[in-house]
Amino acid sequence: MNSILLFAGTTEGRALAEALAGQPVSVTVSVATEYGETLIAPAENVRVIFGRKNADGIEALIRETQASVLIDATHPYAVEVTETLKAAAERTGTEYLRVLRGSLDAEGCVCVADTDAAVEYLNGTQGGVLLTVGSKELARYTAVREYETRLFARILPVKESADAAFRLGFTGKHLICMQGPFSEEMNAATIRAVDAKYLVTKDTGAAGGFAEKIAAAKACGITPVVIRRPSEEQGMDVSACLALLRERFGLTAGQKQITVIGVGMDGDRTLTGAAARVCGQAELLVGAKRVTDTLQRFQKPVSTAIAPKEIEAILRNTDAKRIVVAMSGDTGFFSGAKKLLPLIRDLNPTVLPGISSVSYFAAKLGVPYHDAALVSAHGRTVNLPAKVRTHTRTFVLVGGERGVQDQLDLLCENGLGSVQVAVGTDLGSETEAIEHGTAEALREQTFSPLAIVCIEHPDAERAIVTHGRSDGDFLRTEVPMTKSEVRAVTLSKLRLTRSALCWDVGAGTGSVSIEMAEAAEDGRVFAIERNADACALIEQNKRHLGVMNVTVVSGSAPEALSDLPAPTHVFIGGSGGNLKEIIEAALLKNPRVRIVLNTVTAETFAEATAAIRALRLQNEEIVELNVSRGRKVGAYHMMTAQNPVYIISCEGGGEDA
Repeated sequence: MNSILLFAGTTEGRALAEALAGQPVSVTVSVATEYGETLIAPAENVRVIFGRKNADGIEALIRETQASVLIDATHPYAVEVTETLKAAAERTGTEYLRVLRGSLDAEGCVCVADTDAAVEYLNGTQGGVLLTVGSKELARYTAVREYETRLFARILPVKESADAAFRLGFTGKHLICMQGPFSEEMNAATIRAVDAKYLVTKDTGAAGGFAEKIAAAKACGITPVVIRRPSEEQGMDVSACLALLRERFGLTAGQKQITVIGVGMDGDRTLTGAAARVCGQAELLVGAKRVTDTLQRFQKPVSTAIAPKEIEAILRNTDAKRIVVAMSGDTGFFSGAKKLLPLIRDLNPTVLPGISSVSYFAAKLGVPYHDAALVSAHGRTVNLPAKVRTHTRTFVLVGGERGVQDQLDLLCENGLGSVQVAVGTDLGSETEAIEHGTAEALREQTFSPLAIVCIEHPDAERAIVTHGRSDGDFLRTEVPMTKSEVRAVTLSKLRLTRSALCWDVGAGTGSVSIEMAEAAEDGRVFAIERNADACALIEQNKRHLGVMNVTVVSGSAPEALSDLPAPTHVFIGGSGGNLKEIIEAALLKNPRVRIVLNTVTAETFAEATAAIRALRLQNEEIVELNVSRGRKVGAYHMMTAQNPVYIISCEGGGEDA
């Protein structure tokens, strides 16, 4: 019988061990700790051993097991272990396979090279820090100033780790012993409980809960600090590794047949024929109780679960061979399938889509939805006014007791009370109802929590999508304002993205902030202004123009910037003589931030170019903009020159944020 030596300790390693159980191959699984041993179920052909091994111990184990393949499924940050395994395989002539987990997007994060860089960054900040990097490197974080009061370490509930943390001074509420995986909600609750301003994590990929940590940090408005992986390794994922082993050793494919289905609006009434067939053949149905209750007619055993990690655990541990995971609506429309499928890719699931609430509701209304905006306000914040202003038809999923009313209030407060609205509740059920009216007329009604809203706004066809609002669009006082021509060029140099997180330093009337927010409709803009009258004026312009994703920050920069989340884009319209310090504050949050600054004085121009040189900013571009405006003099038009403006754009040259 062929022999495989698997070094595990990660989710990927456990998945491989489970997939190899019962196969015609001998498998020895080596894990570092006794705790790790308990996470892997032994089988007739699978032996699990624990204990850390040096190079000699690894070579001895290779010879003892007569392994023809060594699989390295250790942690992506365990660089020394990987190098030792690779060297041992080479010396013994054993085939070496590296199993990796995919890296995820770290946009909007502060990314650092290693632990020392993280410590250096934290020493330049203030406020609580939630450490989610494990227990092995806690000693190095004691170099953070005032670490006993600032740091909160979350580690596994293992005595060895807890004792080591105690000896380092992590006690009481500063030591959190918990076993993952952690949902976004649990991470957010922990952040709020310790009042953290920063979260430190490693890029552990989907299996390591990286996405849930980053999402929680952003939802709480704190800064995620990500330690990059030590190197770019070559390897394969679990599915590719299993495919190779099957081809090499003639292993059989996994016996479990997993089908993820969308049950549509109501399992009994809108279930597709294909989904009904697999439900009839299933040995187990898995899903939220509300969803599995609609499938009672199939009289199958049920396991209720909502969180993707919980569903994954059921799928991996059940003895059932034919399993159906039931999702509400359609698997591709704001469905839990999005987070579940990456976790079970190695189990080769089949996906059967269902009838989404949008397609059902559009059919009921007799309208198409191919060009509509599709958004969800169910458990998340959405910039609905921005979507409605630029789309003639918008569908919104809502939830909660005041879900519909909150969205209608939002429309009315942002000048859209006259748009036509259709509200569908309990669609596909016996209590289905559809109400029509304007947002203003329907906002006082009460609706069922399970609802979808269709908003019609024909005027959206005439919505202006280019930069350069007319100066007359903004409410004015004596507060200075960036004029439309300058504003248009400035915004083009910022190169905003739809989800950009922006700072407007020295915001004045908020004209740049407003247009930033309109371009970054899924992002956020922080308008920083020290003049109290100007702050009030920005709030007035927000309401006047119906822009909701601008937050006014009253204060002077750079002091007012310290508690703001890391920006992707910064505009500096006024610096109060602190230009270099403002740029440094932005770079500290995001070393690759894009910056645009405007100046009309030679002194500020000199200050700006000096700061760019000193801070080694990249992709510097300087534009001198001369604008003349026509004015009528009798029967003629005369051009009146405006003050020339220098528009300077550049980027940080540090690690990607």
